[in-house]
Amino acid sequence: MQAPQQQKRTAQSDTDKYRVLYNNENLAVDLGVGLWGIPMPIDYDGDGLTDLVISCPDTPYKGIYYFKNIGTPQKPFFDRPQKLSARAANNIKLSIVDGKPRVLMHGFEYEGFFKDFFKNKRPIPYEGPVMDEGFKRSRSKMWSYVDWDGDGDQDIIAGVDTWDDYGWDNAFNEQGEWIRGPLHGYVHLLENVNGKYVNRGRIRADGREIDTYGAPNPNVYDWDGDGDLDIICGEFVDGLTWFENIGTRTVPRFTKGRQLANAKGEIRFHIEMIVPVMCDLDRDGHMDLLVGDEDGRVAWVRHTGEVKRRMPQFESPVYLRQKADAVKFGALSTPCAYDWDGNGKQDIITGNSAGNIALIRNLSGGENPVWDAPQLFTVDGKPIRIMAGENGSIQGPAERKWGYTVLTIADWDGDGRADLIVNSIWGKIEWFRNIGKGLELAPAQPVRVAWEGNTPKPVWNWWNPEPGTLVTQWRTTPVAIDWNKDGLTDLIMLDHEGYLCFWERFKDKNGELLLKPGRRIFLCDENSSYNNKSEVTDTAAGPLRLNSAEAGASGRRKICITDWDGDGDWDILVNSRNTEWFENLGTTKDGMVQLRHRGNVSSVRLAGHTTCPTPVDWDGNGVPDLLVGAEDGHFYLLKNNIRQIK
Repeated sequence: MQAPQQQKRTAQSDTDKYRVLYNNENLAVDLGVGLWGIPMPIDYDGDGLTDLVISCPDTPYKGIYYFKNIGTPQKPFFDRPQKLSARAANNIKLSIVDGKPRVLMHGFEYEGFFKDFFKNKRPIPYEGPVMDEGFKRSRSKMWSYVDWDGDGDQDIIAGVDTWDDYGWDNAFNEQGEWIRGPLHGYVHLLENVNGKYVNRGRIRADGREIDTYGAPNPNVYDWDGDGDLDIICGEFVDGLTWFENIGTRTVPRFTKGRQLANAKGEIRFHIEMIVPVMCDLDRDGHMDLLVGDEDGRVAWVRHTGEVKRRMPQFESPVYLRQKADAVKFGALSTPCAYDWDGNGKQDIITGNSAGNIALIRNLSGGENPVWDAPQLFTVDGKPIRIMAGENGSIQGPAERKWGYTVLTIADWDGDGRADLIVNSIWGKIEWFRNIGKGLELAPAQPVRVAWEGNTPKPVWNWWNPEPGTLVTQWRTTPVAIDWNKDGLTDLIMLDHEGYLCFWERFKDKNGELLLKPGRRIFLCDENSSYNNKSEVTDTAAGPLRLNSAEAGASGRRKICITDWDGDGDWDILVNSRNTEWFENLGTTKDGMVQLRHRGNVSSVRLAGHTTCPTPVDWDGNGVPDLLVGAEDGHFYLLKNNIRQIK
């Protein structure tokens, strides 16, 4: 295949200069962009090796990125990415036609894409039924060229999904059963009839329409080597479905779909929203699959060339590797800065959307640290992974592989070792005890509260918490800090109704450390939208309610506490387009904390879904800066300029 004309690297975007780099020349890490990477494998530089061009449509890592393959066909390895375009798109897909790359988006072809990217957009109209007519919500629409019927021209296979039966969230009954429908993913044939496209309807298998669990993203090829075209589809979650053609090359007919599997079991991926594309990466004559994950990584699923039980045999997924560039941990990274190994250097402990927790070790200290690759915390030798399963996410079973861990670090049990206090997709506040064995921790335990009566919960939770535990809104930080400075570690976090509360620690008569029920001691100035004026107080300020939304829109607030303005008290910093600052104006005699909402600390936009701030002082000047985790899984450093302004 002839290499396309290369583009020069574009100028940096506004966010690039804030991104934290590994600064570690010899380190190799998982290849990755930001959220929702769409891989396009191509020999971009014409050296005979398959490179990767990836479209990343999220904020703040949006762009088209080129990863040069500097390995071998059998052992691919990739250089640091080059940003080719600040623009990107979702739902675009690479096809190879007569050895040349063609890039389609639903309804369009971007002609000369690898030369001009989005400049030349040619519409592809079609006759017949509109594929998504009547759909209220469709997220995945992937088109690709294929000579479907062997007549020598290029037809189009289109995968389209709908969420209409599924809805979105808050549809569990009291038994935790989802009472709405599943996601649907259909595959259409647009036949090329004398140069015009005609929608021949949904492709069928075993007498029924192909219907995957969302995002079908079909890949059509002679996967079993018998001379006709088969289909491998993706889905919204983490699996691949194999549809064998038992018809002919010119008149396809398909068996019922089966989960693609090998001797180790079904082929599954670490996270969700997979994007499979075809590519003979090792150039052995057998077409492989490269699969983009939600977290921006790309897995190689190598075709062995064998067929067993009428199914092509692929090796289990292996995530591609690259030279270390920007520090990253999955997607929706949630950092907490802490010197975990006690060597005087602030490390990063972080959760992510997959529900894992990792240590990213600071190897050098100083203003621009050298970082090690993320290492997973474990329990009983297995990586910590909190996941929703079928009914742990208020947004339904489509989110079963997500965990959304968010945490802080503190000595929770008073034994002199720092522990992990964690919230997640469930909204259960738990802690992992540090047993003094590095990354190996004790099993999770619930944080205990001395409730008077029943344990509160968000009204939309179908399940009831265990007595004496703490269950609050999902995906929001539990900040462990000795707020009242009595020597016991308290908790500052949202309650089940979205108010920021002080959960005071005390010892009961048996010497057990417990939390008192949360008190809404934080009052926000009257002009702020966060001031909940529905509650009467003796001042114009009202209790700080950081989220008044319900169900899936609840929670999600990432919080840290530091003396941001240097006046000797603790301020509250909260996720926003970067980070919002609530200035502490002082505490009344009855313990109420007066806050003034001061807005974002910077003008830079780091948020798509969310950000997560934590204070750091890498330059050692005694002034806290902010390390901010973003939805792209990367980390961004925002310097503190408030004290200079004051």
